[in-house]
Amino acid sequence: MIEKLGILYLCATPIGNLEDMTYRAVRVLGEVGLIAAEDTRHTRKLLSHFDIHTRLISYHEHNKIERGPEIIERLLAGEDVAVVSDAGLPGISDPGSDLVVLAIEAGITVIPLPGANAALSALVCSGLDTTLFTFIGFLPKGKKKRRELIASLVNNPYTMVFYESPHHIKTTLSELSNALGERPAVAARELTKKFEEFIRGTLESLGTHFSQNDPRGEFTLIVGGQSECQKTELVPEAQLSVLDGVAALIATGITKKDAIKTIAQQRGLPKREVYQAVLEKDSSEM
Repeated sequence: MIEKLGILYLCATPIGNLEDMTYRAVRVLGEVGLIAAEDTRHTRKLLSHFDIHTRLISYHEHNKIERGPEIIERLLAGEDVAVVSDAGLPGISDPGSDLVVLAIEAGITVIPLPGANAALSALVCSGLDTTLFTFIGFLPKGKKKRRELIASLVNNPYTMVFYESPHHIKTTLSELSNALGERPAVAARELTKKFEEFIRGTLESLGTHFSQNDPRGEFTLIVGGQSECQKTELVPEAQLSVLDGVAALIATGITKKDAIKTIAQQRGLPKREVYQAVLEKDSSEM
């Protein structure tokens, strides 16, 4: 009979600088029975640096359905397990969150081991409002879902935090600029590393910067929220007319269908009602 269940530790790892590893994380990684890593090759280098010899298994987006229950069985058998991602806190933009849900459902204790995090590190150094913020992470890869999400952020009043790769940062800046208009923005790259850099300006000026300078390193993008002044400048009649709101979104490159859906959600209206209003307007202009 098992006297007690194992503990699931969510262990933050450095996002670049190895000195950001905490004493507690090093101790726990050496004491647990198993470490579940996003990339075992990457994590093995980290463990070798700190002379940790705990057994490693892989746990990532492509094997989480099979591997998750296996890890839960080990925890139920009394074995402590630590989860690590390639960098930062597991559970943020990685499948660690799925394992947490399984553990909680099984009555297993989940303990965080805080540490480095790219989103918060970039946010606090951005110079933009940190009172309230929205974490977006990576935008969807599919064009439709991507457009829908960006459209839903048009009137978001809070500072927004995105993750992006160097290969897609120029496209993302262009899409956000087209949809959100002129916004203050900061692109943080290579956080905590030798070539750490904060490029500050607007969505448009950042786009110009990266059209002239090849983006390198992983990016955390901080974008200002929609102010009341910006709402008036960008969409003068938006608060008065549903039709104008739909037209404004279509002007950013969003499809009519997605624009109708977004406006319906923003205004708390039935999608059919917005669709009918647009249909009647189109008919009257024919």
